[in-house]
Amino acid sequence: MRRSIVCAAVAVALSACGGGNTESSVQAPGAEETAKTKALETGAAVLQDRPPVDAINAYLDGFHFYNGQMKVQMEAHHYCSILNEDVIQCTIYDGNVKDAKLMGVEYIISGKLFAGLPEQEKALWHSHVQEVKSGQLIAPGIPEVAEHALMEKLIHTYGKTWHTWHTDLDKDLPRGMPQLMMGFTADGQADPAMVAARDARLGVSSEDKRKRRANIAAPPVDAGADAWQKGNVIQIEDPSAGHGHTDKEKTDAPSDAEKNATSSASSGK
Repeated sequence: MRRSIVCAAVAVALSACGGGNTESSVQAPGAEETAKTKALETGAAVLQDRPPVDAINAYLDGFHFYNGQMKVQMEAHHYCSILNEDVIQCTIYDGNVKDAKLMGVEYIISGKLFAGLPEQEKALWHSHVQEVKSGQLIAPGIPEVAEHALMEKLIHTYGKTWHTWHTDLDKDLPRGMPQLMMGFTADGQADPAMVAARDARLGVSSEDKRKRRANIAAPPVDAGADAWQKGNVIQIEDPSAGHGHTDKEKTDAPSDAEKNATSSASSGK
């Protein structure tokens, strides 16, 4: 029964409008498409199959922060393919409109698969318990019952996320090195203004979703995930002069509040 509900959630997501639009904040340089390019584009759209793209069957909206830099946060629009019961792959954009910029990717796996990873690998992944329970992770445009069923599945998963276009810094082209992203693990971490702006734009209420998800049991979080909370911050250094988030905010050890999030997440609070 539960599997059929989740399948129904995905089916609805295929036809959902997704609520309000989020425009891209980046303007890529370049000349307007010529008539020839538009003709080629139209012809390709008609003649070519796109199996990997056609397999995208779910839209999720949530928030990320740069690993080791909690204050550098952003909204992320996920377009996901559910490969099987244990693996989901997502492309991530800075908006949900046609010219949205591809920011990166997220791989999502079940707790069962995550448990079998080496400890060094686990440190690259983040848990989804807080994202689900807080109401901040949403599936815009689908009925509440379908979204609730999808969240019951996602709360047991872990994600590994890399951003390749840092749209908070680079307003023209993707620059610098890929950066490892993390998800929030406790209340008070996500910028409330950022969440409120997203909610208003998409016509949702994170707080209402939090209340509706109170009956979703929070599983214990594997101690290997969310490694930043224990001071194990993994990030690719960016050698680009004057570029990179270390120029905005030096990587700090986790605060007491962030350290406390470890025990809270592990206990499912």
